[in-house]
Amino acid sequence: MFQPIYLDHNATTPIDPAVLTAMLPWLQTQYGNASSRHEYGRAARRAIDEARQQVAAAVNAHPTEIVFTSGGSESNNLFLKGAAAVRKPGLLAVSAVEHPCLLKPAAQLQRQGWQVRQIAVDGGGRIDVGDYADVLLGKPALLSVMMANNETGVVQDVAALADAARSSGDWFHTDAVQALGKLPVDFRQLNAAGVHAMTLSAHKAGGPKGAAALVLDKRVELQPLIAGGGHERGLRSGTENVPAIVGFGAAAELAAQRVAELPVRMKMLQARLENGLSALGARIFAADAVRLPNTTCFAFADIDGETLVGKLDREGFAVASGAACSSANPEPSHVLKAMGVGPEIARGAVRVSLGAGNTAVEIDQFINALRVTVGRLQGLTALAV
Repeated sequence: MFQPIYLDHNATTPIDPAVLTAMLPWLQTQYGNASSRHEYGRAARRAIDEARQQVAAAVNAHPTEIVFTSGGSESNNLFLKGAAAVRKPGLLAVSAVEHPCLLKPAAQLQRQGWQVRQIAVDGGGRIDVGDYADVLLGKPALLSVMMANNETGVVQDVAALADAARSSGDWFHTDAVQALGKLPVDFRQLNAAGVHAMTLSAHKAGGPKGAAALVLDKRVELQPLIAGGGHERGLRSGTENVPAIVGFGAAAELAAQRVAELPVRMKMLQARLENGLSALGARIFAADAVRLPNTTCFAFADIDGETLVGKLDREGFAVASGAACSSANPEPSHVLKAMGVGPEIARGAVRVSLGAGNTAVEIDQFINALRVTVGRLQGLTALAV
């Protein structure tokens, strides 16, 4: 079977073999419900407890602060909607470059009486300091700024932003889905700076789809989205997905072990990739900002991103034209729009996101294929003119 070279790890990562090994018993012989009182159920409960400890240790949190959910989207919705439900409607501030799974629930809350304010970013995708100061003057009740952007890879100084907001009396949340395994993530340090909640997801770091977490300061009260049997401290009822949770624990442990080494190697590959892109005349978005070591978002003038992605796929390279979760939306990226990128160039955006298995040889092969493909498309554009 033909397998393209995979360069789309921000969309999802392959399951690490060690993670699959940890999951297999819970997909085969260990099938108990963790709420059952017999040995099958007790074994499942012990497995969930161990996974909770693994996830907590990976981000320097306490196991009691880990609330397992089905995905990053659920965790983000749980925080925003759950926090809004126990507070009087007020100001909700979110960065303009958040993932749709945070922007859309914010829009829903706006229809319920909340005032929603998007925090501007500069041309490099970083939070605009002046606009953020203006936001804080409004005393927001809820604030959310992502740690690392899924499209551009731009990293925000979440600790400094949370610390600046402490006097506002707000609850501060950060979406750290793209950060796990690529950056050191320390919830205790962030919590001390004023971060109250943080979202993580297994499948972005070598784990399975269907398992994620909201890391939550126990002083924060939330109303659950799903009411029922009182699972997860009453914050997320429903029979636990034991195999996926076990996989999440194993993946988080591996991510913590590798975070000192893997980003260094990915940074070298990223530099090799971007040198090649620059030589071809590509525009690299947020090139001067602090970014994830695996993420490069670029465009070529007068070349449509979807078209380029399709051509590269046929050449054997799997890349993305934007965020996978919003790929059905034909509009230019809201992230690039917020950065002041015009629609004509934003529509050409392509994202390459590297993973542990990628090599320098693959990067060189990609650049060579891109050179040929872009040349052909530019030739067709010239003929059309």
